Amino acid sequence: MIGLLQRVREARVEVDGAVVGRIGPGLLALVCAEQGDGPAQADKLLAKLLKLRIFSDEAGKMNRSVQDIDGQGRCGGLLIVSQFTLAADTRGGNRPSFTRAAAPADGERLYDYLVAQARAAHPIVQTGRFAADMQVHLINDGPVTIALDVAPEVRPG
Repeated sequence: MIGLLQRVREARVEVDGAVVGRIGPGLLALVCAEQGDGPAQADKLLAKLLKLRIFSDEAGKMNRSVQDIDGQGRCGGLLIVSQFTLAADTRGGNRPSFTRAAAPADGERLYDYLVAQARAAHPIVQTGRFAADMQVHLINDGPVTIALDVAPEVRPG
């Protein structure tokens, strides 16, 4: 699975003009399942999302995770949005290929699994809507943006 994390002051997702997910300070996680991904990759991605120390401590060092965003035991929000375009292959020509992305049914199943696991492990989890035309609004904090790839040992093809 691929994740693109953005540390945010706030973020929201709209579908057809209605807000479907909103968080205050925390992480916006754009995620994509690729062919060959399974629950192990989703679990590994979630572990990184929850433990990655990219929030500042009192000395201004990136030393806190979304689970302890302020050093007082308060958690930040986690907004998980599916985005198959993260699997884009742009090596040939000017039109991206998305052949590395998981089939829609597989991608949705892994997205749903990731969200369910996140909700079991973290108190503030919001989502976008799988396969919807979404508008994502955010105020990037820092800015801090980090790409994660938790590929299986061997990819098919």
